[in-house]
Amino acid sequence: MQIHYSFIIPVYNRPEEIRELLQSMAVLEFSAPFEVVIIEDGSTISSEAVVKEFEQLLQINYHYKQNTGPGDSRNFGMMQAKGNYYIILDSDVILPANYLQEVDSYLSSHFVACFGGPDGAHESFTKLQKAINYAMTSFITTGGIRGGKKSVGKFQPRSFNMGLSKEAFEATGGFGLIHPGEDPDLSLRLLDLGFESVLIPDAIVFHKRRIDWDKFYVQVNKFGMVRPILNIWHPSSAKITFWFPSLFMIGLLISLLFLLLGVPFFILCYLLYFIIIGVDAGIKNKSLYIGVAAIKATFIQFFGYGTGFLKAIWKLNFLKMEPQKAFPKLFFKNAK
Repeated sequence: MQIHYSFIIPVYNRPEEIRELLQSMAVLEFSAPFEVVIIEDGSTISSEAVVKEFEQLLQINYHYKQNTGPGDSRNFGMMQAKGNYYIILDSDVILPANYLQEVDSYLSSHFVACFGGPDGAHESFTKLQKAINYAMTSFITTGGIRGGKKSVGKFQPRSFNMGLSKEAFEATGGFGLIHPGEDPDLSLRLLDLGFESVLIPDAIVFHKRRIDWDKFYVQVNKFGMVRPILNIWHPSSAKITFWFPSLFMIGLLISLLFLLLGVPFFILCYLLYFIIIGVDAGIKNKSLYIGVAAIKATFIQFFGYGTGFLKAIWKLNFLKMEPQKAFPKLFFKNAK
């Protein structure tokens, strides 16, 4: 099968992000034609003028629709696309020049219906962005579950950097209305239908993540709330590792109690762990500030995810609430 690529990019009030992404796409080292589909998801700050700047450089199709969330917007974009293989990106990423060549090289020799790629920090990113990137991608903090490992069984791509064949989209109906969590939900439904999903390690994107500390906490807290919902929808996906952030924070509280009782050993273990994070992040980014900020980012990540996870466990497993009633803000409504 000859592959024709369509990039699918939803955007919400982020015209400058789209400009940076399109600038990187305009210099991709790829000779074959490809399509870029921009879906404006009910924005009040339009990206249309920015998109027009690149109409002579890229084959772009721009669509405006009411706000129904990123999942439904991606589905809308794939229905409008002319290609037979969709590459789904967040608006806050930047592509290296070899990105599409890496994807095409892999799929041409090992075709799969779905792929994902890693994300990293570009040298131009702020120190805060680099610290948060470390917390979310480092093996020390997350075990590399976001695409840092080259050998992953039943890999579940994330929609900041994800590929999907037209056949797989039509078979699944695309993304659901939950957000976040719409990407692992789709990945798991694909696997249930027998489609293969893999990591392409060299198909990396630079993920800008324009968030401050408060927004980062809200983001990871939602990640924690979503996971028990996914475990209910897909029981086979439940793993003990999803409990680790909650257990980490419970262990920290117990360690503080032992410290008050005159037993410092356990809190010293936590201190050592955070020192290792700070040193590793500082060395890799050549910045003492990023090392210290990575410690804070890791703590926020564990605390936010862990408390969100326990809250969802309580509501869903003990109070037996339906996910949409327990967490209505995690669900969008379909476009009418």
